[in-house]
Amino acid sequence: MSNLLYYYVTGNTAEGFVNHLETNVFDIEKVIILKHPSIRLKTAIIKKLTKLYDENQLEILESALGKDFFDGVIVRDQSVAFLDDRIAERGTDTINLTASFPAKEQNPAEVNHLTQLAYDSFAEGLKIHDELEEIYINQMDFDYADAFSEEFIENLLNNVQKKNRTAHTYTRLFGTNTVDGIVNVVPQLINAINKVYYIKGRAGTGKSTFMKKIAAACADHGIDVELYYCSFDPKSVDMVLVRDLDFCIFDSTDPHEFFPERKGEVIVDLYDEFIAAGTDEKFASEINNTNARYKSSMKNGIHYLKLAGEIFSRQETNYMKAVTEDDIEQTVHKIIQSLP
Repeated sequence: MSNLLYYYVTGNTAEGFVNHLETNVFDIEKVIILKHPSIRLKTAIIKKLTKLYDENQLEILESALGKDFFDGVIVRDQSVAFLDDRIAERGTDTINLTASFPAKEQNPAEVNHLTQLAYDSFAEGLKIHDELEEIYINQMDFDYADAFSEEFIENLLNNVQKKNRTAHTYTRLFGTNTVDGIVNVVPQLINAINKVYYIKGRAGTGKSTFMKKIAAACADHGIDVELYYCSFDPKSVDMVLVRDLDFCIFDSTDPHEFFPERKGEVIVDLYDEFIAAGTDEKFASEINNTNARYKSSMKNGIHYLKLAGEIFSRQETNYMKAVTEDDIEQTVHKIIQSLP
């Protein structure tokens, strides 16, 4: 198993910016916040820090800003985390990098405006998506769905003894909407898990509800759960991963559609299981029209994020003009030396 675990704690969603950091550092003894207006600088420092801890189990926090940035790194077996002040409100220590790298903060107004336009587009997309869900919800056999869920959970937890402890749920995302488009780290997350269930279905076919029931049952058994929320609708769940059970189940539909490739991986199609036969065909025209409107809103949202990203990138270039590799190396050395 790789000692690197990648996931997101932040995301650009239909309800704006979301942040799930707290559940992931709740028990970390040393939370070091890196303070500076340049996210590229903080990312460079975080990357250097990860190399110093390359023998440890590292949790790399990907950034909703795009593939060139990190939100932080958690070294859980050392109970230390290094985090961008943009996402961390409180920590045990704050390192003000402006002492070593003086910088005047750039005006964020235009970037913020374009980002809000992206959120507005995603919100419009969610309203349209709700229309799509309604079609399938009205064709669902709820009694059978409940029975199916109960049987699945019973089989999953068969012979699993309840632990006399309060389980912890780590809330995360496995991807989000960025300047690079809609991205995810699903392959990296499932690669180390042997029992993987790929949920197929449509909007409103009960995928999230099914997974929430599974997560609740595992937590009720005293088993820690990784709960990955949707980066479009932040109230919806896209993945449940339970390392103690070597188990993962996730929404494997567009825009994060995958198919089993290894032994032990299974498809669970909730459209086939829960929805009246012929629904796709019966409502084909309405579904196609609604899907087109939904995808148009999402495309607009990504477009605004890209525009914001272009301005943001120019600002970051200005911050980094006078920064050298030696400057970063020296700063990382000072950070390590200052740790309690």
